Amino acid sequence: MLGNCSFPNSSELLGSGRGGLGEPEPHVGALVGGILLMATVLAGNALVCVSVAAERALQTPTNFFIVSLAAADLLLALLVLPLFVYSEYQGGVWTLSTVLCDALMALDVMFCTASIFNLCAIGVDRFIAVSVPLHYRRQQLGRRQLVLIGTVWGLAFAVASPVLFGLNDVPGRNPAVCQLESRNYIVYSSVCSFFLPCPLMLALYCAMFRRLRTWEEARKAKLRRSMCPGAARRPSRPPQPWPRRRFPGPDPEGPGPADYSSHGPIQTVSYPPQPRPQPQAQPQPPPLPQAMPSAGPPRKRAKITGRERKAMRVLPVVVGAFLVCWTPFFVVHVTRALCPACPMPRRLVSIVTWLGYVNSAVNPVIYTIFNTEFRGFFRRVLGLLC
Repeated sequence: MLGNCSFPNSSELLGSGRGGLGEPEPHVGALVGGILLMATVLAGNALVCVSVAAERALQTPTNFFIVSLAAADLLLALLVLPLFVYSEYQGGVWTLSTVLCDALMALDVMFCTASIFNLCAIGVDRFIAVSVPLHYRRQQLGRRQLVLIGTVWGLAFAVASPVLFGLNDVPGRNPAVCQLESRNYIVYSSVCSFFLPCPLMLALYCAMFRRLRTWEEARKAKLRRSMCPGAARRPSRPPQPWPRRRFPGPDPEGPGPADYSSHGPIQTVSYPPQPRPQPQAQPQPPPLPQAMPSAGPPRKRAKITGRERKAMRVLPVVVGAFLVCWTPFFVVHVTRALCPACPMPRRLVSIVTWLGYVNSAVNPVIYTIFNTEFRGFFRRVLGLLC
């Protein structure tokens, strides 16, 4: 996948050619391992693309970039791995044309660079989503993702294009070795494809998950408050005015406190003024308008859906696996470019190159383990096939 796979079959990258070492010995183990790796990469990443296209629950903004990442792995398995495995089977000796070698180098750089740029694009998109959620929601989601994905592939092509435009066509080139011939370009492509994007990507992901953690804490606090509705509503409800007449008083329409007639006092006391509760029921409707404004703002504050949060939980594992697989490759090959005299065993170069390509097969396994929707779809498809 990434950046400087640049010299995929560069078992003797930047070393002297191997043409004078005699007939190469076929490595059957490399052929068998390469075929298994290609089959795994093709099957797993094709299943990822089909699952996002077919399953509505998987059509989230994060998974759009996952599909772009899977497409880079698929193209790597179709266009780069067969020739890399063939070269490894031949013991690292290149027996095909130099034009095909240059095309292989350029495609390898482009697909590998596209992988890390896709991971960076996920970080940019998710950082915007958690930083300015209302602005993010108002814009068309599909268009933003397409613009970012198009930018990713355009930048990846820009990093790889010097190889297509004759960078490798140098005098005295050994046709038996397929490698990048310019040490300066090896350093340049490594910096553009790995050493610059990685710190940026890690900073974006740290900021994004810190923001998500803050949201989760606020959401849990709000949930705790909602579980005690009496305690939450009591302070917000204004004290209701109780009937002002809490002691008997003169009736404005009655005859007065007593009617002293000739027959004696207290003939008409009108003691129980029962019709009076009717005006007391009128003040109760006002609390309704006061409760309504509190229902409006929470709706606008909806941030990231549960599906998007599930898709984002996979990202740290994907980024971690990517760094584990590709960091040794870039360290080894940049060291060889900057220090040609430093001893670097051929077996170590081959191991780190294989480790980088294994990452293309690891991603579908990560999605299967850490995402329930992917896992359910994969299980249904495999159940139909078996």
